[in-house]
Amino acid sequence: MFIIIEPFIPQRVYIEPRALEYDLGRQLQNKFAEMGIEIRQTTSHNQVRNIPGENDLQKYRNAKSTLVIGVRKTLKFDTSKPSAEYAIPLATGCMGHCQYCYLQTTMGSKPYIRTYVNVEEILDAATKYMEERLPEETRFEAACTSDIVGIDHLTHSLKRAIEFFGQSEKGKLRFVTKYHHVDHLLDAKHNGKTRFRFSINADYVIRNFEHGTSPLTKRIEGAAKVADAGYPLGFIIAPIYLHEGWKEGYEDMFQKLDKQLPHAARRDLTFELIQHRFTKPAKRVIQKNYPMTKLELDEERRKYKWGKYGIGKYVYQTDEQEEIESTLTRLVHSYFPEANIEYFT
Repeated sequence: MFIIIEPFIPQRVYIEPRALEYDLGRQLQNKFAEMGIEIRQTTSHNQVRNIPGENDLQKYRNAKSTLVIGVRKTLKFDTSKPSAEYAIPLATGCMGHCQYCYLQTTMGSKPYIRTYVNVEEILDAATKYMEERLPEETRFEAACTSDIVGIDHLTHSLKRAIEFFGQSEKGKLRFVTKYHHVDHLLDAKHNGKTRFRFSINADYVIRNFEHGTSPLTKRIEGAAKVADAGYPLGFIIAPIYLHEGWKEGYEDMFQKLDKQLPHAARRDLTFELIQHRFTKPAKRVIQKNYPMTKLELDEERRKYKWGKYGIGKYVYQTDEQEEIESTLTRLVHSYFPEANIEYFT
């Protein structure tokens, strides 16, 4: 296991030519050049080549430390239920090594990180989505395809989006992170329109399956900082994973949260509860990328649940789901009685 405390810095950077037509693209090129990081040109992210490694496993790991600077061509936003109405695409990919992560299948054989420099065009598209739903509020999720906080100390795209939604009438922004590198976001003019969420889990899950992310104590420290900065705060407990002593493990997590989180941070607190699930394609990719994983992926022990696009997922059995939901609900209400549980899925 390795634990990353320092903010992410890519080992290599690729830049699409069109990215240099934007101020942010040029700024990032200059920044990485001054840092002495290898920079290469690529006609498209699909043409990224020569990621080092003697085998697929090494190439996969090296891709996780590769950043591609490009332009978001598709400005049609995906839906993001139950978290929000839409996903706002500021970046894709993640530097973390969470073995259960669904991004391993959505990113396919190209698990590098992409950041998009046409931020104003993306925000203009968000404006149109908000206008279509007036007078209703429209929520946007910024972490559907990435851990956006993990790279924003480099790009500040998320900070720009926070301040954009802070000035909007009916827009709300949401995102979740496993990283504590939040200092540059503390002075953003959010006006209470952004809910800043942290992903937390039992020690067993973090220790075995969330390599390359901030420790739980650091995530809680980050949560306290953003609460002090006036952000609405939330926690996503995901994936809720059954393991030996899981009830004690999750109670220990809540005890740590209760001990570290200041009372001022509890005024407007939300929890989202997501059980562990996997698909057949995800199982194949996980076992390829993490051949020594301890992750339980036994289809015979699970219940099959149909999903959109015809791809079903394996979730826990009905009685296990009920026990998970009742246990976590009890813990939330016991330690944070004023908090709101937004959903269990």
